[in-house]
Amino acid sequence: MKKQIGFKSKAMRALGVSTILSTMVLPAIAHAADEPQEAAAPAAEPQAAEEQGLGEIVVTATRTATSIQKVPISMQALSADTLGQRQVKGLTDFASLLPSVTFAGIGPGRNTPYFRGIVPAGGGRESVGYYIDDIPITGTGLPDIMAYDLERIEALSGPQGTLYGAGSLAGTIRFITKKPTTDKFEFGYDAEVNKYGKGDFGGQYQSYINVPIADNLAIRAMGFYRRDGGYIDNTPNNGKFNDGSPSVLTLGDDNPNTSYTLDNSSIAQDDYNTIEGYGGRLQVLWQPFDGWDIMPQITAQQQIANGYFGFDPRVGDLEVHDYDKTSQNDRFYQAALSIHGHIGDFDLVSATGYYQRQIKLLNDYTYYTVTYDGFGPGYENYLQFFSKDGCTGSGATLKCTNLINPTQYYSGLRNERKFTQEIRLTTPKSWPFDVTIGGFLHHQTNEINNDYGIHGLADIVGYTMSGGGDSNPAGFGIPVSQGGTMVLGSPAVKRDAFYLSEQTNHWKDYAVFAEGHYNITPELKLTGGIRYFWTRFDVTGFGGVAASAQNAPSIFLPTNSVGCPLPLPAERLQCRNFNRLDPLSVGRYREQGETHKVALNWQFQPDKMIYANYSTGFRPGGFNRPLRIRASGGLPQVIVAAPPFKSEELTNFELGFKGTWNNMFRLNAAVYLEKWNNIQYSVVVAGAQGAGYTGNAGKAEVKGIEYDADLKLGAVTISTSGAFNDGKLKGNFCNFIADRTALTITQLATCAVGTPVPGTNGQTPSVAAIDGTRLPRQPKFKGTTSVRYDGDWGDKDFYVQGAALYQTGATQDLNVDQNALYGNTPGFVSFDFSAGIKTESWTLDVFLQNAFDKRGQLTKNTFCSIDFCSGSSRTFIIKPQFFGIRWGQKY
Repeated sequence: MKKQIGFKSKAMRALGVSTILSTMVLPAIAHAADEPQEAAAPAAEPQAAEEQGLGEIVVTATRTATSIQKVPISMQALSADTLGQRQVKGLTDFASLLPSVTFAGIGPGRNTPYFRGIVPAGGGRESVGYYIDDIPITGTGLPDIMAYDLERIEALSGPQGTLYGAGSLAGTIRFITKKPTTDKFEFGYDAEVNKYGKGDFGGQYQSYINVPIADNLAIRAMGFYRRDGGYIDNTPNNGKFNDGSPSVLTLGDDNPNTSYTLDNSSIAQDDYNTIEGYGGRLQVLWQPFDGWDIMPQITAQQQIANGYFGFDPRVGDLEVHDYDKTSQNDRFYQAALSIHGHIGDFDLVSATGYYQRQIKLLNDYTYYTVTYDGFGPGYENYLQFFSKDGCTGSGATLKCTNLINPTQYYSGLRNERKFTQEIRLTTPKSWPFDVTIGGFLHHQTNEINNDYGIHGLADIVGYTMSGGGDSNPAGFGIPVSQGGTMVLGSPAVKRDAFYLSEQTNHWKDYAVFAEGHYNITPELKLTGGIRYFWTRFDVTGFGGVAASAQNAPSIFLPTNSVGCPLPLPAERLQCRNFNRLDPLSVGRYREQGETHKVALNWQFQPDKMIYANYSTGFRPGGFNRPLRIRASGGLPQVIVAAPPFKSEELTNFELGFKGTWNNMFRLNAAVYLEKWNNIQYSVVVAGAQGAGYTGNAGKAEVKGIEYDADLKLGAVTISTSGAFNDGKLKGNFCNFIADRTALTITQLATCAVGTPVPGTNGQTPSVAAIDGTRLPRQPKFKGTTSVRYDGDWGDKDFYVQGAALYQTGATQDLNVDQNALYGNTPGFVSFDFSAGIKTESWTLDVFLQNAFDKRGQLTKNTFCSIDFCSGSSRTFIIKPQFFGIRWGQKY
């Protein structure tokens, strides 16, 4: 697999070294460039004239290069200058500048963005498209693409209906790279030193070069190295957990013979959440014929993020108690080939991409164990396995010797491979209308290897209890009765995994689409489009604990028999409870459908436009694994079928305005109504031993306003953008129930607040989420404002800039009771300042972000179900105070 993933650490470090050396060698090359290349500079006068006004931003959101002021959709574009001025490095940085975008996650490479409050409450697919140029690398946990040597970042709000498919239910984010050019040599670099206020030092070095090889051939390359110092301390536990309880785990009722004291002193460390990353991009532009561009390119990155990026206020400010290592080694490459040419007067575009990503993740799961140990009697069996020499007795007489550390950890290895192909053909410009037709295919394979483990679990002797006792302690293993005693071996499924997920997922998406434009009058344009899609999903493998492997529906492939030996074979996928070799096979999902759009835009003045846009989007559905329902009223356990969940649908009604006055003031605004149907909602089914189920539960609506504005008054530029989103459920979400008679999962036909699910002794409410509940994680208002002053200092230019980021509070969970356990995140305001000076050949910038070191809360997260683990939740915040200095040169 190391060979398949693409590049090795030494090669990437060599890239960084060669880039640094280029700062000494390549300036000489630049001065030796020939005269035609030097002659490309004179366009400075028109540029200077343009700088007196706002200038123009050209985007390719509609697959053609168009001024953003002419595109009849709500979107924002962050230019290369804006990315540099606001110190944007990755997803969390630019998401803060996009008012309609929020994100949730627990660290770099583990974050997922959302648009306009459309935050999935379940399901397995993403809701936001994520592209490098024309190639999607969409997923639920996205890599941090280095925001350097880019033309811009485009953010398209709402479903696009035609040009973007399955992963773009709520919006699309595109990284538009700078392309090679054959007309001039370019070289530049930037070096930065930075520090978190109370945290550690960091820095980065990045460089680019563009080399014309011939009149029709050019190469462009970019490379970077980045290290972020940490700002969160993993402090010694001082004898207590964050909730105040002693850091001693006991088996049962404080039995002194079965206690284990936790100690994190070996891994306690200040500023432990560091980031190290490096990577680059290589592009080749070949123009073999007039009007034809062929460009292969490859982008590759590796990023190692250590520790958590949230903290526990109960421990202290920017502090946590971790007892095991947390880190993510995330590396990817994307190879792409774009071809743009003409067949007669028809315009042809082909975009081919291959993407590979490998994620090695370690995660501390200590508080999962702490939570279940805290339940006391009835849950003591959870810890009765963990003796290397065995346990004897029961209850108060239970005695275990040579205990291993019973806390859990997570170890994951994930390999993703994605191939995409899109072809578009556009009618000649001489026609009275234009139509783009195209086809798209996407094949993706994800290998998932997740161990929820306990160090040394595979080596323990087990547990022996006299008198029979529980016939199946905590459901974790299958005991054997031996003359009044019960002997239980290690519950390890494989390696030290207490719970194992070993699966291979396959996605196949196909689509054909068409979008056309017709000028009803010179000022009034009609746009219409439709996209037909087919989506398939298959999963093969195993997921569960020891009991899941030893019983139906698990099949041992070598013998095709029910039940698998423990530990499972070293070879992957030998034990399967997904896609078994029988007619009742689970783990397959198929769906087809269509999305569409209609837009009308009126360019009533050359620089002012009104548009109306209606569009739809979808997020594919998926399957649910069968659930084991525990005994009730003396009934034996049964396995019930869990029906698949269907795709979500989002319908967008939008009315917008885009206008510019005298090239000094620009205002873009949109009002919209989004109707979200068939919401994929995950719940824990009553009686299913904590197993989750995803169903299509109901509807929601989002009413909102987005705007962005720029005002240039001489040397002063004021920019502001914001979004108001009011997202609520429409109707109660009735809970799901296991029907033991029909052997399936069904949704309650009716439900009411205060009424429990039948047969649950009043413990499970019939209403999973009530009518009118706010959609989570989206503040009702989010915005940013900056004020910039540009001036001259002799032959140099300088600027001074101040910016504010602000947002209101947000809920954290769709379930009202669970949200109360989390608590809402409060609103906040933070301020950034920067200043710089530049000439034609060099720049010097200083910056201070979150100047007053505010703890702006973004999201909260727990180690297990919020019902159980709310006492150890962690809070994820904006960057604490962060400052630095950056020096750059270009030739």
